[in-house]
Amino acid sequence: MTTPAYGTGDASYQAAGGIEGLRRLVDDFYRLMDERPEAASVRQMHPDDLQGSRDKLACFLSGWLGGPRLYGERYGSIAIPAFHAQWPIDEVQASLWLACMADAIALQPWAPEFAEYLLRQLRVPAERIVQASRNRRAQA
Repeated sequence: MTTPAYGTGDASYQAAGGIEGLRRLVDDFYRLMDERPEAASVRQMHPDDLQGSRDKLACFLSGWLGGPRLYGERYGSIAIPAFHAQWPIDEVQASLWLACMADAIALQPWAPEFAEYLLRQLRVPAERIVQASRNRRAQA
């Protein structure tokens, strides 16, 4: 039996270890963001207490990766670029966010193919957020 392709059904969610695996990823991600002085500009976009942010990101990733749509159940619908509209996010901040996420992904006991797939997929919304922020600045 072959493993389903990532992005098909809940294959990505399962490869991440379900919600427990995603919570570990998110915990490592925010710990790295807290530890890195270069990530301070991104960290400042979050509340001091990260409990809500941790839950929201893990719940979002669950549905985004084909698992239970926990974000919608708990918090309602989300449009990623619109949600991030409250912060001016440029390529530098997106790169810092992705660097923390890449290192958090590297700490997980995941297949290298899944780790590469997930980081590749996360670049898409990061680029859309930067573009949406750029468009807002151009309209202002």
